[in-house]
Amino acid sequence: MNYKPFPKYIPFSPPWITAKEENAVLDTLRSSWITTGPKTTRFEEAVAKYVHNKHGVATFSCTDAMHISLKALGVKEGDEVITSPFTFASTAHVICYHRAKPVFVDVDPDTFNIDPQLIEKKITKRTKVILPVHFGGQPAEMDEIKIIAKKHKIRIMEDAAHAIGAEYKGKKIGSIGDITCFSFYATKNITTAEGGMAVTSDPDWARRMRILTMYGISDARQIWHNRYSKKGGIHYDVCELGYKCNMTDICASLGLEQLKRLDYFNNIREQYANIYDLAFRDKAVLTTPIIRPYVKSARHLYPLLLNLDYFKITRDELVNVLKKNNIGTSVLFKPLHLHSYYSKSFGLKFGDFPVSENLFERVICLPISPKLSKSAIKQIADAILYFTNKYKR
Repeated sequence: MNYKPFPKYIPFSPPWITAKEENAVLDTLRSSWITTGPKTTRFEEAVAKYVHNKHGVATFSCTDAMHISLKALGVKEGDEVITSPFTFASTAHVICYHRAKPVFVDVDPDTFNIDPQLIEKKITKRTKVILPVHFGGQPAEMDEIKIIAKKHKIRIMEDAAHAIGAEYKGKKIGSIGDITCFSFYATKNITTAEGGMAVTSDPDWARRMRILTMYGISDARQIWHNRYSKKGGIHYDVCELGYKCNMTDICASLGLEQLKRLDYFNNIREQYANIYDLAFRDKAVLTTPIIRPYVKSARHLYPLLLNLDYFKITRDELVNVLKKNNIGTSVLFKPLHLHSYYSKSFGLKFGDFPVSENLFERVICLPISPKLSKSAIKQIADAILYFTNKYKR
């Protein structure tokens, strides 16, 4: 096989922004209302409706959404929250922000998601929440997790940063746990540039989370109206120690347009995943993602596993080879217990979570953004085949 490098660098996960998003942002800028306001409220309502839930609380990031969600669920100093080590730092950071302890449970080697068979062994009288991560857009085993949570009377908060549009046994992710948190960061399936959202069916949790996003001001949802409209009053009350993590109408205007195309975006991601699957099937050196038949993945990532026994080079060396040939990839995620903060703070070490460690050493996430063309995806697949054959033992 002859291989010709891309003439320009192919980024790992570029957003797809069109004139409709540009016009929506201009409309917001020209409206004279650019911070949290009517478009943020519309976006909250639209996302909640899309995921078949009742309330949405828009934030500046998914990290913020998870932070205020744990606060609403009553997590405090001395509590424990069970989660996966195979995730980005924010998943555990938000637990630590509350002076609670993240308790890690290893993952299933097929799905990269928390292994429910191991959860119950880690539950103690201090366990307050189970926090599953839907890695790459594939839902975790929510039925089993719900059974465990109900048995022990603990809450479920989902890290669905990768999973907007995903489904578990016909149910939208966002309609299953007590609170679910989404990310709208620049690389995600839809973007608000920066942004996140917590969704819930509980009106009291939703009201409190809105208060927490804006300093703890009691009527936070209507602050844009109360403080600046003709009908608004001049006084307000700070009822608790809140934060500053509200979404702006500029970001929400992006989100409203992006949400209209979410299913279209995800369908393209599925097509691209199928192209990769077809190219890599029956290759002993590679293992393609395993998607459970009863879930619909949002396909945020395409995690390809290298069977390293067949290679003369390491995963990192292959990443660098691809980069030199203008293909951007990623190695999500280095397990949290291998980062110095978590190893030192909680006495963790290499060997504690062997499945996560093995996956990290072997995984390479390929570009799958719908902004890329089908021909680019096919070329990337050809490049993977070319270089894995070139460096095969």
